Amino acid sequence: MKIYCWNVNGIRAVAKKGFLDWFKESDGDMICLQETKAFPDQLEDNLKHPDGYHAYWHNGTMKGYAGVVTYAKQKALNVRYAFGQSVEMFSHDGRIVETTFSDFTLVNIYFPNGNPRSNGTEVLSHKLKFYEYFLSYMDQLKSEGKSIIACGDFNIVHTEIDIARPKENENSIGYTPVERAWISKVIDHGYLDVFRHLNPDARDHYTWWSYRTKARERNIGWRIDYFFITPDLKDQVRGVGHQTDVMGSDHCPLFLELDIK
Repeated sequence: MKIYCWNVNGIRAVAKKGFLDWFKESDGDMICLQETKAFPDQLEDNLKHPDGYHAYWHNGTMKGYAGVVTYAKQKALNVRYAFGQSVEMFSHDGRIVETTFSDFTLVNIYFPNGNPRSNGTEVLSHKLKFYEYFLSYMDQLKSEGKSIIACGDFNIVHTEIDIARPKENENSIGYTPVERAWISKVIDHGYLDVFRHLNPDARDHYTWWSYRTKARERNIGWRIDYFFITPDLKDQVRGVGHQTDVMGSDHCPLFLELDIK
């Protein structure tokens, strides 16, 4: 089984840049997109409901903002949004699709940026509340005996080897000590950052690059997109990686291969 994860920074925009070719070639069993920035009724059928896939959308109330979708070849046994409950402060953004299958629960999630220049609600305190809800909810699912795969744009760099310019960004949102400590807390709760688990010392592997100053050409990036799994899935992992050669967004796609039918 292969699962893809990609912050497309606008599904209508990336559709003009080869997205559907990538989609077809990837032939993913599940494809999780973040920051779609569109409602399904604004899309052509090949994006809204691609052939061979079930589509599970979580859209916010603001046009051109946030939004996530999970495309899956299998029909989900259950679908939930916004941490499985009505969390007013988060549900209106369209950030979470949770799909349950026979072997695991897949959480496709787009975390707040935290930068007040991005959106009026996106301040660091709001972002940290979101992270605490997320971790509490993951722990709840895990306590119910569920195997979990959580993927998406976490909007946080964990360690200095996950960012090209750690010194210059030590006070930047997304790399503050309190945010980095939260990623450590997720790991302390028993979840595995799959890429770093398999590549503990790898450097220069990033998932996001600023559009400014040709950062991607120079590989001046941040690793802020992740696959996290519960430990019971560890032995089923067959590969994980970043498709840095795939363009169309300021993020690149990630993939996770599992020995699951």
